[in-house]
Amino acid sequence: MGKKTLQCKVWGTLFANNSNLKEHHSKDSSSAGTIKLCKFYSKKQQESPDATLGDIGKSYTCSVCDVVFAQKSYLICHLRTHTGEKPFHSNMGKHGKATFAHKASLTSHPKICTGEKHFHCGVCESTFARKFSLTRHLKSHSGEKPFHCNMCEATFALKANLTSHLRTHSGEKPFHCNVCGATFAQKPSLTCHLRTHTGEKPFNCNMCEATFAWKANLIRHLRAHSGEKLFHCNMCEATFAWKANLTIHLRTHTGEKPFHCNMCKATFAWKANLTSHLRTHSGEKPFHCNMCEAAFAQKVNLSRHLKCHTGEKPFCCDTCDM
Repeated sequence: MGKKTLQCKVWGTLFANNSNLKEHHSKDSSSAGTIKLCKFYSKKQQESPDATLGDIGKSYTCSVCDVVFAQKSYLICHLRTHTGEKPFHSNMGKHGKATFAHKASLTSHPKICTGEKHFHCGVCESTFARKFSLTRHLKSHSGEKPFHCNMCEATFALKANLTSHLRTHSGEKPFHCNVCGATFAQKPSLTCHLRTHTGEKPFNCNMCEATFAWKANLIRHLRAHSGEKLFHCNMCEATFAWKANLTIHLRTHTGEKPFHCNMCKATFAWKANLTSHLRTHSGEKPFHCNMCEAAFAQKVNLSRHLKCHTGEKPFCCDTCDM
């Protein structure tokens, strides 16, 4: 039998583990429905079995959510989740002063700034600045997914991922762009979106000077250097570096023409062809000759016209010298 360190705050009864304490609460009408056992309190007792449990029958209750604590200091920490108070300050923040609700977070913060990582994964070579981050990482090896969606069959290793997933059901978009008002379900989506306003391009190609706002675009770009072509046509032997090019290519087999002119019945397999066609209706001629005043609706026509100025004659007869 394990040492009994968890205490019912109604009766003072001690239990060896949390499940036994919960079972006791469910059976005892005096405690069931009136006492919410604080997870922080339970965790602390499991980490430090010899820690004081406080006077039997004495407890500290949160006036906001009714959670009960064994020690006043635990209640003070908990109340900050309601007030948003962050009394612990550090001067090592990325953008100046960083503030924290709990002293433990302040203690671990310098490790993040300095890059110090004392927690090592025993399965792979990953290292972490915080024990919490290591614990979360280990679930990627174990395959454990303890968090279940109650609206579909999806399961998740991390509670944060479940919370994010639930927004696909609710339609909630709590992250707002303060520039244009756009809203997003996920914070990373907002972060990416903000780059359309700031012009920030944090992803750099290590083989040329190209920079990108999104990591996915960098990955696609790198294939231009490597020559890697992951996307294969299942109707011929053509291969492509980008999925979009495969999609376009497949229309040569299917005959699909998804782009429709809204001024006539013409349809096109490629958007560029539709754009070019629309100029026959608008009369727009965006391609200008820099040697005369001629202008053209299509770039190919400008290229052909320029040969009149250069005297270039690239097409030769293979029978005579003309």
